Amino acid sequence: MKTISIKEVMTKNVVCVNPEQQLLDVKHIYEKDKFHHHIPVEENGKLVGMVSLIDFMYNISGAGISDENAVYKERKVKDIMTQKPFYLTTKATIEDVSKALSKGNYHAVPVLENDRIVGIVSTADLIKYFLKNAL
Repeated sequence: MKTISIKEVMTKNVVCVNPEQQLLDVKHIYEKDKFHHHIPVEENGKLVGMVSLIDFMYNISGAGISDENAVYKERKVKDIMTQKPFYLTTKATIEDVSKALSKGNYHAVPVLENDRIVGIVSTADLIKYFLKNAL
């Protein structure tokens, strides 16, 4: 585990948003099946923030599911994102990401290579990896 690359467990097709997008775009992402519930925010190809499902839910309180609610069109990603999020690089190992997630401060960690987002690892990704490789 100490030497196994984070690339072995990360999700590679990362859905990202930019700070200027409307919350409606975030809503539509969360409505898709099998989604991580953490969305990296990138600007000019660089990681600038993260949006968690909790961030989103707190900021749309009472808005309901209709796309027509004003909050979805008036608020932007930059209004709710966590700035300067924790991340790891592709040089990290599964042990590195396991330690980071086990502290409970994060539930998903973006993975960068040459300052570009190339993956994301969630606690669910790690559990699936360990179940697959422990049996």
